[in-house]
Amino acid sequence: MAHRHRGGRLAQGLDREVYTVVRKIMDERAQYGDDSRMSFAQVYDEIRGSNSSLNRRPKKLLEDSIERVLDSMRGEEADEEEEALDAPGAAPSPVRAGTNGLNRSIVGAWSTATGVPARSGSVTQNPASKRDQKEKDRERQVNGEPVAKRRKTEKSGIDRSCPTHVSFDDMGGIEYIAEELIRLLALPMERPDYFTTKRVQPTRGILLHGPPGCGKTMLANALAAELQVNFISISAPSIVSGMSGESEKTLRDHFEEAKKCAPCLMFIDEIDAVTPKRENAQREMEKRIVAQLLTCMDDLDLVKTNGKPVVVLAATNRLDSLDPGLRRGGRFDKEILMPVPTEKVREQILRSLTRDWDLSEDVDFTILARRTPGCVGADLRDLVDTTVNVAMNRYLDTIQESATQDNESQRPPTTEMEIDSQQRSTNNNNPVLQRSRKLLAYLKAHKQDAISETTSTTMSDFLSALPQIQPSALREGFATIPNTSFSDVGALNFHITTLRNTLINPILNPTLYASMGINSTAGILLWGPPGNGKTLLAKAVANASHANFISVKGPELLNKYVGESERSVRTLFSRARSSVPVIIFFDELDALVPRRDGANSEASSRVVNTLLTELDGVGASREGIYIVAATNRPDIIDPAMLRPGRLETLLYVGLPGTNDRVEILRTLTKRLRSFAWTDAMNKIAQDCVRFSGADLESLVRQASFAAIERCAPNGEAVAPEACKVTVGDFLIARAKVQPSVSEDEQFRFTLLQKELGTA
Repeated sequence: MAHRHRGGRLAQGLDREVYTVVRKIMDERAQYGDDSRMSFAQVYDEIRGSNSSLNRRPKKLLEDSIERVLDSMRGEEADEEEEALDAPGAAPSPVRAGTNGLNRSIVGAWSTATGVPARSGSVTQNPASKRDQKEKDRERQVNGEPVAKRRKTEKSGIDRSCPTHVSFDDMGGIEYIAEELIRLLALPMERPDYFTTKRVQPTRGILLHGPPGCGKTMLANALAAELQVNFISISAPSIVSGMSGESEKTLRDHFEEAKKCAPCLMFIDEIDAVTPKRENAQREMEKRIVAQLLTCMDDLDLVKTNGKPVVVLAATNRLDSLDPGLRRGGRFDKEILMPVPTEKVREQILRSLTRDWDLSEDVDFTILARRTPGCVGADLRDLVDTTVNVAMNRYLDTIQESATQDNESQRPPTTEMEIDSQQRSTNNNNPVLQRSRKLLAYLKAHKQDAISETTSTTMSDFLSALPQIQPSALREGFATIPNTSFSDVGALNFHITTLRNTLINPILNPTLYASMGINSTAGILLWGPPGNGKTLLAKAVANASHANFISVKGPELLNKYVGESERSVRTLFSRARSSVPVIIFFDELDALVPRRDGANSEASSRVVNTLLTELDGVGASREGIYIVAATNRPDIIDPAMLRPGRLETLLYVGLPGTNDRVEILRTLTKRLRSFAWTDAMNKIAQDCVRFSGADLESLVRQASFAAIERCAPNGEAVAPEACKVTVGDFLIARAKVQPSVSEDEQFRFTLLQKELGTA
């Protein structure tokens, strides 16, 4: 159909360009049966999303031009309708809303009153046409809803179907969380009349928070599948729109749809993307979205939803960034933590992920769980997928041998593809490509062969996949369980016994200590001269207790901006609470918590106050969080840190004695290949007076350098088996290495030991 262009109304060149683009868009939509009128927002988004020259025009000029073009097109439609009505023999049609329709209705009414036959464009219709119109309207209605409402629902594209691809059986270690969610939602979803008669409001919002990859999104989908209710999933960033007011409208549409299909479960993923704290919001749009969400959740009262509940689930890994208005009763009144899985939970997750697998008898999930510290559910899923690839590669290696042994000459090539493949193999002498083509040909020829028996997953497949997996906790910047064990620590037997009683056993057997009234073990301060194994002891404790390990260098929490250092401390303990059991190791503690006197700044005092508050567990429990600190300057640490209940156990790690030096040096030389310990080594260790553990390690390193220089004086290539460390190399190294702790420093530490009462 040709459209008339009102040149008098659209005289500008910009208007003509906009008119051409809008008419083209309308014609394309008409091909798909969409004859609805385009709004200003739709036209503006189409132009801004295109690559035409209009996209580079100033915003104000473009908006004014779009308004003029739409007004002109509405006038064109009115003129075309008048011409159709004035045409002889035109069929009667319903009156169009607007000024022209109002004039025609007045003329029709005047013609009926005066006895003059009405024009064909009037609203007067015969009874037969009215019945036909009613029949058409009745045919268009579905389930008692008008066609317009149904089309609007279809156009919105909101999926409310219940998930079917996941259930609680697909997740491991969530029994207590699943039970809590079922108790919160089962009764409101199945028997909402109980709450209506009692005039009690059920839970409206549940906030799932925890580190990334712990299964928050999967849990929400599994919960909807178990409850068998309508489910609307929203990705928070998809709500945000560039047009003013569109984001709020999208949010209202989702809540209106949830009310229509109630009982319904609505899930907002990554909610922190659209609900930041309003006092820190950078744009007004962010504040409006937060306010709109608060209003929509307040409208979920059972009175306003016809007695059918609508519950909002949300997931975030940045709980502290949410606006406080969301975290109150009547909105997200329940908060559930999805923590980093423990060793037992990791075993359950692995069993759940591989429950349909063909596993060999040697697969030990207990060992796999112990060797995956810091891994969340997503990491274990990655481990399982990588294991499948390892098993598939093993299977491909097996059939590649069969393909190599298969004599292709038994059957000459018949098809053009086989002839061409054989010709390429002949022309190409690359053995790798030839093996690959033989493998592909073998797979095509044996498509019907069963592969389940040959792809049975073994323990070696899992162990081969383990080095390829990096835990999420390690990616976030802190270590997990170290590889250091007590066998790597020489001497320090008294310290190891004390650490076992105060840290390791409470972690391994918490029930016993809880029955004795010990809910949380106080912290331990390791102090003494540098280089005597304080950090090594902390790592060995974490390894022996199988607890997560967070190593914090004292100065790294400090920031020059006001409030940032305190936030770092709070973030550290918040991360630790999601990774329990966990050991937080503060190295060089004196840099973080100096004395709060006039010599230090106010910023340093605030950091000390924040750390003391977190150690006391004010506002949040410290259960499962164990503190170990190390310093060589305990005299400048704030005394409040050393009181009972905080770092109450002080262990002095001093310079090793004569027998301790022998044991430490013997432990260090175990790493040397084919080194035999002799009485001469005992004498060397006894002569190393005031040597710390680090000094003895330096002695071993210098002896190795002396052995290399002896075996290869000019740097020539020598076989590793031909070069060994001898006692003579240690004598050469002893002349080069000097003790790092002077006599004055040793005397000062002796005085501090008496002053602190740890003699």
